[in-house]
Amino acid sequence: MNLDFEYSSISFDTEATPMITPSDVVEHLFCPRYTYFLNCLKIPQHEELRYKVLKGRELHDRKEKENKEYLRKKIGCIKKGLSVYLASPKIRVRGVVDEVLTLNDGTMAPLDYKYTEYNEYLFRTHKFQSVLYALLIKEIYNKPVKRGYICYVRGKAVLAEILYKPADFEYILKVIDKIFKIIYNGYFPERTPYRNRCIDCCYRNICV
Repeated sequence: MNLDFEYSSISFDTEATPMITPSDVVEHLFCPRYTYFLNCLKIPQHEELRYKVLKGRELHDRKEKENKEYLRKKIGCIKKGLSVYLASPKIRVRGVVDEVLTLNDGTMAPLDYKYTEYNEYLFRTHKFQSVLYALLIKEIYNKPVKRGYICYVRGKAVLAEILYKPADFEYILKVIDKIFKIIYNGYFPERTPYRNRCIDCCYRNICV
């Protein structure tokens, strides 16, 4: 039984609406000043030079070609779409999720791959990226999305489940509003209170 399928029949007219990406949201959650430097000052990150980013892109390309048996056995997947483009003018977000799953209970779920190890702690940025994908799936396909999955593939592969709460969706919509307020108004936001995040930041030399 072939579980792969395409969502190519769905098209979106998103050109007239300013849009951000899930990466924009994740970076804002990491530090709000990413939003300012990247979207207001138009200073690129040059993230293509970073090792983890390169390895992550290689991983995504490889996973598209593999058949994942655990989708049937562990989470009741009956269909899956690979590298699915999602866009919603209402939510003002567009991007590509690694997999969109249809489960045997009639719900749908996003699955994302991360080139990192799972250490029994779900990163906040990973969680809310998944929440954002779930929100897009709910909006576009008009199907319930109760949970999502992240596959941590570095070391021993681990499939982590996220159970969504209504407050998660409310929170991510507020984050999107904050991002657009920075973009439209061009104000300089407070940086993250977690100063250890500044160590590997590409903007650390111009952030004061």
